[in-house]
Amino acid sequence: MTLLTEMTPAQAAALWSGLMILLLGFLSIRVILARRKHRVALGDGGVSEVALAGRVFGNSAEYVPVGVGALALLAMLGMPVLALHAVGGALLAGRVIHAAGLHEKKATNGRVIGMVLTFIALFTAGGMLVVHAFV
Repeated sequence: MTLLTEMTPAQAAALWSGLMILLLGFLSIRVILARRKHRVALGDGGVSEVALAGRVFGNSAEYVPVGVGALALLAMLGMPVLALHAVGGALLAGRVIHAAGLHEKKATNGRVIGMVLTFIALFTAGGMLVVHAFV
């Protein structure tokens, strides 16, 4: 824990941003492997496994860039390191839990918990940015 609290804001933002970029890389490899398995050159080819892998990646790709941008701005504003860890950790956890909970046939608790954590992280970051624009 000491290592995390001794980071600068920029280092904390870099840690969480890097982990989320790695998550996107992992999820994109899952799309590639599903396409190769089913010999789909472009799109999902009407194959549900490929469509699901693409949707899991796409879902993270919709939220991660906003979170990374927010972390960068929070770090530039000199926000406390623990605040950056809270936002980054919640966003990464939300994206991982959501990805693990995405299944074709039904909504899962993982999807719900993942989105709740994602929204908590993004709304917290957004609120901090708006407040600190005037402070």
